[in-house]
Amino acid sequence: MFAKTRPSFLYNNSLGLAFCISLSTLISNNAIAASEYRFSPVNQYDINLTAAYWNPIISYVSEKSGVKLILKIGRTSADTTSYVLAKEVDFAFTNHLFAPEREKLGWQTFGRRNIPPISGEIVVPQTSAITDISQLSGKDIAFPGPEALIAYKVPMAHLMEQKINVNVFFGGNQNGALAQLFSGQVQAVGGNSQLIDSYSVREDKKFRILWKSEPYYDLALMASNKVTPADLKAVAAAFFGMKDDPNGKVILKQASAKIGLSESSFFIPSDGSEYANYRKFYQNLPPSLR
Repeated sequence: MFAKTRPSFLYNNSLGLAFCISLSTLISNNAIAASEYRFSPVNQYDINLTAAYWNPIISYVSEKSGVKLILKIGRTSADTTSYVLAKEVDFAFTNHLFAPEREKLGWQTFGRRNIPPISGEIVVPQTSAITDISQLSGKDIAFPGPEALIAYKVPMAHLMEQKINVNVFFGGNQNGALAQLFSGQVQAVGGNSQLIDSYSVREDKKFRILWKSEPYYDLALMASNKVTPADLKAVAAAFFGMKDDPNGKVILKQASAKIGLSESSFFIPSDGSEYANYRKFYQNLPPSLR
């Protein structure tokens, strides 16, 4: 934000001239601080991997837009979402804000990644003796966290609908939940199909999918109502322009490779209409999952 300064007035009796000099004229115009905002993407991976993906991207966006973005992530995805709900951040990459009560907070969808739609899944290791979802009754299942819509609320709602009682554990993020699976602490995992596929590529692990939901679009780039229209326009243009800029393309390619996304992944505009089935899902969500 631009700091407001009170003008100082100087008067020269010998010349009879009045000067109005603000602090901004005493320094180079280039030294004036640009707008500064905090950006919180949901922890889809552990903290280090989340930062490794996002830091180069927001550095590029900051430089191109002239609007400084600072990465702010919590220890878990629920912690990061708490920052968003408390309005401690100004930009987010999330799908946790489409519940009716949260849409009243005034967050605006302005973009998303161009990757194919994702689904909620319930998976076991390919070598598991479990071959049907009904066999999960009484078993231990790990999810990323209680705020994870696709990876927790969607598959858990299906288990509840099927009256399959399970013991729920949270891993803090998708990687944490999958680590519990392969360490033998749980028998199955609920997750986001894109994150499970990426983990499979990175870690060379094979899965059996017991259940898969309908498709949902990837997480949304969103801005709070504290972001000025001019800053939002500049940030959005920088995100969307990465794919056409040689340096931006390299950054996207390198960042995507770190998390197992396609090299052709980039950011595109969105008005939020693609997320209609998120809103529909909330209409029938069990109270215990809200």
